[in-house]
Amino acid sequence: MLNQRVLYVISKVLSPRHLSSMSFAKIRTVLVDLSGTLHIDKDEIPGSIAAVNRLSQSDLNLKFVTNTTKESKQCLLDRLTSIGFSVQPSQIFTSLTAARCQIDKMGVRPFLMLDKRALEDFKGLDTTNPNAVVIGLAPDDFNYQTMNTAFRLIVNGAALVAIHKGRYYKRPDGLALGPGPFVSALEYATDRKADVVGKPERSFFLSAIEEFQCRPEECIMIGDDVRDDIGGAMATGMYGILVKTGKYRDGDENQIDPKPTFTADNFSKAVDHILQNL
Repeated sequence: MLNQRVLYVISKVLSPRHLSSMSFAKIRTVLVDLSGTLHIDKDEIPGSIAAVNRLSQSDLNLKFVTNTTKESKQCLLDRLTSIGFSVQPSQIFTSLTAARCQIDKMGVRPFLMLDKRALEDFKGLDTTNPNAVVIGLAPDDFNYQTMNTAFRLIVNGAALVAIHKGRYYKRPDGLALGPGPFVSALEYATDRKADVVGKPERSFFLSAIEEFQCRPEECIMIGDDVRDDIGGAMATGMYGILVKTGKYRDGDENQIDPKPTFTADNFSKAVDHILQNL
């Protein structure tokens, strides 16, 4: 009887609710996705500006991590500032940053399939006689001629670097294809695998928190993409909060195993959950 009583008490103390509270006890760093989580194009997702301010006033490290490839870091900063967010340049970590580091490390001459607004982050690179293909979100370049140029380069030995393989994203007019389907098309046609540098890659998340000298289990990621944001972060050992905004679709929280640490209606609710459970 004593053993049963002990087990009963333990089961009550370690209920899911208590485990949720306990799991946030050591959080030191919060990573936050941008598009679809804080804003959609030029519009704030209601409550996000105030929620960012609440996080900034806490003792937590805060970093904004994004797979956005259609804008340079400066363009992205200008957009966030114009919406009303208070963000420092050092707080933004993008997949373009990770891609530039990878290209420099490889020492290659890239054929850049990128939006013109993103090219600022690749200044100084030699792009003559390319021996690598770098592909991001570039709707104007996703045509037969450009895709065929990339195909021929890869078939002839060029490396394929994908800034990320996002399937789709949210625009003001609805969901739109991301670069992932086009990367997959090149992989299929060339029988080559892309070197992916953005979310959900483990290296991306670890690079984002490197300056804080904290462990993955001391970090939490907030985002609207259950696979790239939440699944990727949790695979490194981080916690993950999925928000029901942006590209979120009903039932997304059931698409990964383990499921998100928590699912919130929006970013503001996610921040409340973190601050109340620290």
